[in-house]
Amino acid sequence: MVAASAFTRYVYANTTNLLKWTLGIVYLWFGALKFFSGLSPAEVLAKDTIRVLTFGLIPDDISLILLAIWEVTIGVLLLSGFRIRFAIKAALVHMVFTFTPLLFFPELSFTHAPYGFTIIGQYIVKNLVFIVAMMIILKEEVPGK
Repeated sequence: MVAASAFTRYVYANTTNLLKWTLGIVYLWFGALKFFSGLSPAEVLAKDTIRVLTFGLIPDDISLILLAIWEVTIGVLLLSGFRIRFAIKAALVHMVFTFTPLLFFPELSFTHAPYGFTIIGQYIVKNLVFIVAMMIILKEEVPGK
């Protein structure tokens, strides 16, 4: 019972850090996969979405590299504890764009719109949890607190 109590105290004392670290790991990992063609299961969806958002002005391979850099940077910042507010704001902007396939590609996102999700739709909607975690981190990072 002592170990559980110590673990519980650690978790309570480090909740915000745990959120930063877990989000940082996800961003770093998912972003790093995008540097290598064919490794990210979101590669095609990301390219298609960015193509629509940029009206095809950015070539697919460049858009994926830019997305990878964006995601890896967020991950590194969250893991390092450096410029957390910037990282969270960049991640929140990223999260807004992750929802656009629900509008642009409903046939990929829904089995029965608007309530029956495909695995892609579920992958997108789970980002609501990430957004709330980011808002908690941002609240804790308010200067003067």
